[in-house]
Amino acid sequence: MRGYTYQDERGVSVARARGVELPISPKKAYEVLNAIRGLPVERARSVLEEAIAERRAIPFRRYNQETAHHTGTGPGRYATKVARNILKVLDNARENAEYDGLDTDRLIVKVAASARGQIRRGSMPRAHGRATQWNEQTTNIEIVLAERKEAE
Repeated sequence: MRGYTYQDERGVSVARARGVELPISPKKAYEVLNAIRGLPVERARSVLEEAIAERRAIPFRRYNQETAHHTGTGPGRYATKVARNILKVLDNARENAEYDGLDTDRLIVKVAASARGQIRRGSMPRAHGRATQWNEQTTNIEIVLAERKEAE
């Protein structure tokens, strides 16, 4: 099992959470995590909840070939399944921060990273007793929350 990609920094208190081998698309996960990286936790939650309710599209910057344009975002999609899974990991990281004694009102998404997981093999039955290979991609998600620094 892999560890976190984030290396601890001195003097920075963080809370983290991982989602291992989630049954979601790695490309869509990349785009959704880019949309919430650097945001305060409450704002990131609202972005994900609006995507789940299909009120706000997630902008697709890299994997946007033949992607429809939406008002205010340009090319984007309503990645509801991905947003639902990432919201669970984000809530887990927030609860870890609360358990560690961090100020939950000042948390920001410091790291939001994804990596491809193992491919689950399967088969789809076809006519005449045949079968077609059918694979399901999985994704590993990592979210690290840190307290926002005070303005000096």
